[in-house]
Parts: sequence; C-alpha cells; structure tokens
Amino acid sequence: MTTTPEKGSKKLINAWAFYDWANSVYNLVITATIFPIYFKLVTETKNADGSVNNVIEFLGIKLKNTTLYDFALSFAFLLIVLIAPFLSGIADYGGYKKKFMQFFSYLGALSCSLLFFFDDTNLWLGIILSILACIGYSGSLVFYNAFLPEIAHPEQQDRVSAKGFALGYFGSALLLIVCLVLMLNQDDGSGKMQMMRYSFLMVGIWWFAFAQIPFYYLPNNPTNAHPEGNNLKRGYQEIAKVWKELKHTPRLKRFLLAFFVYSMGVQTVMLVANHFGSDVIEMEPSQLITTILIIQFVAIFGAFLFSWTSGKIGNIRTLRLATLIWAAICAFTFFLVYKSGEFYIVATFVGLVMGGIQSLSRSTYSKLLPETEDHASYFSFFDICEKLSIVFGMGLFGFINEVSPSMREPIVVLISFFILGYLLLWRVKDK
Repeated sequence: MTTTPEKGSKKLINAWAFYDWANSVYNLVITATIFPIYFKLVTETKNADGSVNNVIEFLGIKLKNTTLYDFALSFAFLLIVLIAPFLSGIADYGGYKKKFMQFFSYLGALSCSLLFFFDDTNLWLGIILSILACIGYSGSLVFYNAFLPEIAHPEQQDRVSAKGFALGYFGSALLLIVCLVLMLNQDDGSGKMQMMRYSFLMVGIWWFAFAQIPFYYLPNNPTNAHPEGNNLKRGYQEIAKVWKELKHTPRLKRFLLAFFVYSMGVQTVMLVANHFGSDVIEMEPSQLITTILIIQFVAIFGAFLFSWTSGKIGNIRTLRLATLIWAAICAFTFFLVYKSGEFYIVATFVGLVMGGIQSLSRSTYSKLLPETEDHASYFSFFDICEKLSIVFGMGLFGFINEVSPSMREPIVVLISFFILGYLLLWRVKDK
C-alpha cells in the first residue's frame, strides 16, 4: 500500500506536476498541430479546375471544414460545462476526486488512440472521437487542478503551477518532435498521412503510461469524505453552494469574470492559430509544427518568468500586463503578419505569455479561495468559466470566420476580449 507523501513535499509536488507531462501531448499534438492538419487534408477535395474545395457536408449542413472542427470543439466544451459541476460536487462530497480524474484521463487516452482509424471514409468517427478526447482531457483537468491546494501550500502554488505547465510544454514538445521526424522521413503524402495516424496512437499510449505516476502518489481521499444520502443530488447542491458563497468573496467573483473574458481570447488563439497559419499565411505543415514548437519551448520560460514577476509586483498586476501583451500580439497579427517569418515572431511572443497567463491564472484562483475542503467544486467553477469562454470565443470566432473572406477579420474580436479582460482586472484589488 502506497503512503501518500506529505503536503508540500517535493515528491508529491513532482508527482502532481507530472500529469501535465502526461496529458499535454493531447493539447499539442491533437488540438494544436498534427490532428488539425490531418483533419484539413482528409476533408479537402479537388474541384474540376484544380482548386481546393474546403466545404463539406455534415448532418445535412454544408460549412467550411475548419468551421466544423471549431464547432465540434465548442460542443465538447459545452458538454464538459454541463457534466463537470455534477461530477465535481460528488467528487468532493464522496472523496472520488482521484477516481474521476482517472476515468476522464483514460477516456481521453483511448479516444486519441482510436483516432488512428479515422480517414476520409468515416468523418463521423473523427468528429465523435475528437469530442470524446476533448471531454477526457478537460474533465480530468477539473480534478487535477483541484488537487493543487491539497498538495502545495499557498506560498508554493505560483511556482508549482508554473512547474506543471513547464513540464507539459517540454514533454509534449518531445513527442511532437518524434512525430515530426517520423513524418519527414516519409517520401510521399500517403506515407506522411500514415505517420500522422500513428502519432494519434502514440499520444494515447504516452498519456496513459505517464499518468500512472501521479495516480500512484496522489491521495485517494485527502479530506476523508464519506458519502451519505443521494449522491446524484449532492453534486448540484455543492455547485449551488459555491455560487452562493461567491457573493461573500467579491474579489474571487471579480477575478472569475475577468478570467472568463480574457480566456475567450487566450483559448481561441491557441485553438485557431494552426488554421490561421495554414489558410491565411499558407504555411506548409512542417512550418506550422515548427511554429508550435517555438511556442512550446518559449512557454516553458514564460511560465517561470511570470511566476517570478508575480512575486515582485503581485499576481493581479502581472495578469494585467499579460492581457495587454496579448492584445498587442493580436493587433500586430491583424495589421502586419503576412509571411511565415512574421508568424514565427508572433509565435515567440505567444509562447511567452501563453505559459505565464495560464499557470498564473490557476495559482491566483487557488490563492483567492476561501477556507474550504470543497476544492473540486470550486475548481469546477473555475473550469466552467474557462470552458464557457471557449464555447463563446470559438463560437463567435467560427461564426465571423464563416461570413468573412478570411480568418484575419475575426482577430478584431480577440483584441476586444483582451482589452476588456484588462479593464475588468482593475476591479480586482492587488492585495
């Protein structure tokens, strides 16, 4: 029987952070790089004049292939919003946090592996599995994040959160490099497509295998919760309780509103950057993957840089700075980015603030929590805000993209998200 290491210990913190190493390969390979490229290639056809047709029909509706992918992800995040509150309430009340984290982790890993069988003959399979993989990834993060205040003391949480993101960026970049080498060693397009399918299988295996490290060390029931009564009803009661308690924590409530708004920009940029580089800049798949690798490695430095900055000027001031940098990046992209070299410059700055704003948002929220043992319920609320921001952000971006001549026009909406998020952060006191 495994003895759980003491809270704040190096062993427990490293084990927790290693889940970022395990699951971030989904976020990089499936969400950001290889799968979007593969999906685009599989769903494109040639017109009689040799031009590319990117309009497809799904469930009787004709729309752009990139728009279909955006809407599929939005639907997946909407499902998470609906089920996460229910599950997290049960997790806190019944002590099932680790079990739920394992379930969603295995669902995501299996779905990624089964994407190996997705090709141009079964579009429905690719859509369903990409939705399930997204649910597995996002669902596991609800419970993973909820462990942060239970494995680290408040003064450790900024750096611990940054450490998790840094491990995730580095580990996922390593696997992406392996996938890229395998693809580049193929001489023809069919061989490259086959290696892309094998990369989905490798993501599932990597995720499942490395997740065993945190699952071995994380406590099963850190609060010694014992379920009584109707557990199904309890889940909703716990979330309703959190909603009521927010009235007594105005600083936390104001932070969540600001987080929701600027997350619409952050998450949308991360999900559509690949499509922008492909459709607008007309970059090759190898160039797109190189761009993502730049973002990943710079993000490692960015996560620790913003953690250090928060120690000097405070979390809220650092987040204000990050949102302004994000707005500037989007404005630069809208007006000046027309070639791959310029896109690489943007990627460098995106990596710098991506790692910083994500890790600091998580640790800031953890610090603002009231004294409570309902960590899964509170972090479910955090996750609801993030996932709803993706639903609204991706939905709005996808709609504007569908009616616009290119993906450049919707960038204006992203700029407004960051500016409004910056203004809302001024309502959150620094200390």
